[in-house]
Amino acid sequence: MNIQPAPDEWDRLYNVDFSIKMGDNYIGLQIKPAGDVSHIPQKFKEHSIQEATHKKFTEKFGGKVFYVISIKEGGKKKIHNTEVISEIEAEIKRLRATITTKSRDF
Repeated sequence: MNIQPAPDEWDRLYNVDFSIKMGDNYIGLQIKPAGDVSHIPQKFKEHSIQEATHKKFTEKFGGKVFYVISIKEGGKKKIHNTEVISEIEAEIKRLRATITTKSRDF
């Protein structure tokens, strides 16, 4: 399983920057840099506006889109909303279960 840059079309249509392929499905990642912590409320406002495009992605590709806030700390990039990591892990497990179920149906 690799994280790949999303096609330009996905960025325009679904606001997805990166994807993770899971069988026939994809998980979307939207990465938003926050210059500093004061920018984070604006990023979450943008997220609520983009929910409709993320829903379309899920309907088409089966996986959810996750919003990752990137901040710089000590010159290094870091995920600010670390709870998203466990949410992505749960989605990977969910999609793996559907892959296993599909393979048993043949």
